[in-house]
Amino acid sequence: MHTKIDVEDVLAALTLEEKASLLSGRGAWETADVERCGVPSIVLTDGPHGVRMHDPKAESFSLDASLPATCFPTAAALGSSWDVNLLTRVGEALGAESRATGVAVLLGPGINIKRSPLCGRNFEYLSEDPVVSGRLGAALVRGVQSTGVGASVKHYAANNQETNRMRISADVDVRTLREIYLAAFEHVVTAAKPLTIMAAYNKVNGVHAAQNPWLLTEVLRGEWAYDGLVVSDWGAVKDPVEAVAAGLDLEMPSTNGASAARLVEAVRAGRIEEAVVDRAVTRLLTLINRTAAPQPPVQDVNLAEHHALARTAAAESAVLLKNEDAVLPLDPDARAEVAVIGEFARTPRFQGAGSSKVRPTRVDNALDALTQAAGEHLRLSFSPGFTLSGDKNDALLSDAVAAAEAADVALVFLGLPEGFESEGYDRDSIDLPEVQLRLLDAVAQVNRNVVVVLANGGVVEVASWQHHARAILEGWLNGQAGGGAVADLLFGRANPCGRLAETVPLRLRDNPSHLNFPGSEGHVAYGERLYVGYRYYDAQDIAVGYPFGHGLSYTTFGYSDLRTTVDGEGEDVVLQVRLNVTNTGPVAGKEVVQVYVGDVDASVDRPVRELKAFAKVALQPGESTPVEFELHARDLSFFSITHDRWVLEAGDFTIGVGASSRDLRLTATATVDAPSLALPVTWDSAIWEWLAHPDGGPILLRALREAEGSSVGTDPTILAMIESLPLSQLVTMSGNRIDTTELSRLLDEMTVESS
Repeated sequence: MHTKIDVEDVLAALTLEEKASLLSGRGAWETADVERCGVPSIVLTDGPHGVRMHDPKAESFSLDASLPATCFPTAAALGSSWDVNLLTRVGEALGAESRATGVAVLLGPGINIKRSPLCGRNFEYLSEDPVVSGRLGAALVRGVQSTGVGASVKHYAANNQETNRMRISADVDVRTLREIYLAAFEHVVTAAKPLTIMAAYNKVNGVHAAQNPWLLTEVLRGEWAYDGLVVSDWGAVKDPVEAVAAGLDLEMPSTNGASAARLVEAVRAGRIEEAVVDRAVTRLLTLINRTAAPQPPVQDVNLAEHHALARTAAAESAVLLKNEDAVLPLDPDARAEVAVIGEFARTPRFQGAGSSKVRPTRVDNALDALTQAAGEHLRLSFSPGFTLSGDKNDALLSDAVAAAEAADVALVFLGLPEGFESEGYDRDSIDLPEVQLRLLDAVAQVNRNVVVVLANGGVVEVASWQHHARAILEGWLNGQAGGGAVADLLFGRANPCGRLAETVPLRLRDNPSHLNFPGSEGHVAYGERLYVGYRYYDAQDIAVGYPFGHGLSYTTFGYSDLRTTVDGEGEDVVLQVRLNVTNTGPVAGKEVVQVYVGDVDASVDRPVRELKAFAKVALQPGESTPVEFELHARDLSFFSITHDRWVLEAGDFTIGVGASSRDLRLTATATVDAPSLALPVTWDSAIWEWLAHPDGGPILLRALREAEGSSVGTDPTILAMIESLPLSQLVTMSGNRIDTTELSRLLDEMTVESS
């Protein structure tokens, strides 16, 4: 690892040309160096779920040409763990392997919101909800950076599709941006302080994210006080001068000097000040120092321990969607015949495709793990049932059906083959391949005890086929140790405790973004606004396959004694939520306790409920534990377009606590006090806005009542008719019979107060 440098001295010694050269890469994965001034090069490499360090011995670039590293479950799986401590441990392991290979910055985690289940890169993202994405993303960052390696939180911002990703403009209103698409980034930045943020490929409201001053400077640095480095996604910069001026610090990968030359020319021509270049260089030099000579020194990585952690993470992330008549867990010591069906049992799909692809240190498959765990009386057979290419093969189907007919239980492994989802393109369907559905239907005709195990990065439709299965275990893309984890879960060595971090819709067309995805003519309208995922389904009371937060266990949990207390008011308000949770079942297990908040009577439209806190608790049979949450003003606020800030309104809030957005076991109402916040009024404000103003309302109403020949101020029907008129227009339409003297005086006073 490199040593620290004196930033001020080095900056003073660098020439303009040298400064400019530092602001773009030296190659694909390294920053530029300036040997004369002692500025070293550092390595940045892919790694949301494993270190993809390019093999220096490889003759040419390939996504497969990387050094071996532990492949942990992808974010789609880890998000479903809802386990902050687990993700911190995974982050620590990722950081340790990064350090061991000389990596200074690991490019992850990805915390973009899952707006549509069709996004080809959803396997790299944690959730459809910013609270889950923010809390778990922060945990990964803390874990990685505890080792001295920098994290790179991506992709900032509104990067929610792969279609036309380099040019598409995500057209999103400001409130939706703030409450949904920026909220997770804000939490990670303020709570975990990542060393780098990665600017996305796409445009946001017409401006490329990598050269968007509102995103990079006004919000990120100004409001959130971010002091780290902003790096571009690879190839995201269109104009390096505009990018640096907007707040980007490092363009990747190398442009072979082209970007540096344009920066130098812009400074010489006076189009950009050298101080702006200095600012970016300072941030790069600071990053070099922050990743220098980490303490404690690098030690050998225990890959066996990391593999075991990957197995634990996979087990903690799997979601038991369905379990009729407690068909699971299976007894490994039973005298029974179990038919293992499906090529995925032997050839696991355990990670996504694209830049995150890791060369694993080893790979476990479920078939071997089940065979090793089975007792001497449990007999297993295996039938591939289908090919991963999707070609119909009647012989494979017939063999599988015969095996299922002879078995007591059929374990059917289904999922999405690698080509179905990847970075670079989106899916056009959420269906399983037809050849797999045909197999499942045939197996179910001869065996009523069917258990389906899924392997997929994005959610798949289940409603049309789940009647064939008595149990469904959603395993996601569960990493190199996923096969062992699946065996642990099926045989009850591990108790399922994952919960859905995204809604499984009944049909693709039910998704709120459906008619606005992926856009056309270079634009995608976020027409669903705030109503992403469960916020939409719950507001519309639309039936879903499985709701956000859902997940079963081999035990049961009881909720009791919900108490809420409110202290303070306005920005200082603290809402305490307390309850007891009890394991009421026969085995140890973990429950994810979820807290949802709804504003009973808001001045703006708000979702009926929004997740604001969660906790994962482990309990022995019969054990009970208190669970406490502390909510603050921000958790109860909305982002006001009018005031351009977060606003808390006084009133009642519904607090729902439960096991999913649709399984609220306990509810309470908390009353919060906050100062009244009057809407600012002008001559162009509507009559209803004036009437709602504490000072302007009485003045206007008096002026209307006193207007000669007018009954507007005394006739409620007429008043209702003109509520939407701007005041200036009403004055004109009245023939200027409305006395505006006091109204003008009030506006003048408000102008003085605001200046």
